[in-house]
Amino acid sequence: MRLSVLDQSPVIAGHTPARAIEETLKLARRVEELGYSRYWLAEHHAIAALADPCPEILLARLGAETKRIRIGTGGVLLPYYSAFKVAEIFRMLEALYPGRLDLGIGRAPGGDARTARAVGGGRFPDAENFPQQVWELVGHLDGTLPDDHPEKNVRLQPGGGSAPEVWLLGSSDYSGLLAAQLGLRFAFAHFINPRGGDLVMRAYKERFQRPRTKRPRSARLSSICDAWRWPTTSTRPFRRSSRRSSAPTTKKSANTSAPSVPARSSEGPSAAKRGSGSSQSSIRPTS
Repeated sequence: MRLSVLDQSPVIAGHTPARAIEETLKLARRVEELGYSRYWLAEHHAIAALADPCPEILLARLGAETKRIRIGTGGVLLPYYSAFKVAEIFRMLEALYPGRLDLGIGRAPGGDARTARAVGGGRFPDAENFPQQVWELVGHLDGTLPDDHPEKNVRLQPGGGSAPEVWLLGSSDYSGLLAAQLGLRFAFAHFINPRGGDLVMRAYKERFQRPRTKRPRSARLSSICDAWRWPTTSTRPFRRSSRRSSAPTTKKSANTSAPSVPARSSEGPSAAKRGSGSSQSSIRPTS
């Protein structure tokens, strides 16, 4: 079993957000010494208890503070952003720290409705386009957009021979089945949803489709557990972990109908919209 960390950069009572960022860097250095596998940073907005709204920036510093451990996001909230811009950012990070980058992406708003509109420039993020965004993001990074895609010949810089590993994060079967159909890695957020993780992961593994791309992406199962930091005045140790290939067993049944992903074309993948009468899929986003 490989241990990793998902760090939300919590602001402990009596401390400042700047101190929380310092503690994140300190913890990353320490867990690398202990042989941990990955260190991921979360994205949250306008939450007083959490100090990191832009993990992609802190990630650049984190890479400089460490040497070997894989670093990444858990995750970038893709509906807020352009898929191409996210690809540019992580191409730059990959150029700085080649072979160490994980691009974890999610579709939750990461804050309340008012905050979501502020982050989204006055619009609420449209998670219904999430499958299309994920497909285009991977296509930009791997150079696999089809010839008829309008952005096929847009140059992604900096170029290079390697690309970050792309992970989908989720607390329901929706993202798990989308990851399986797109041939992406998937991390189940057990600390958000402690039920049904075993069934979601089983469905992901059974339905995983190996992509025909320049860089095959293997199926890897991760169950992310809760992560927090004890106050520095406490005698208790830091506690942050993620458990790989493990999830609680429950009686909750997982939805085994996957989002429809057609053959690669300029339209990309599609999933049934909330409230839609489409017969393509019975998946409905639940988180």
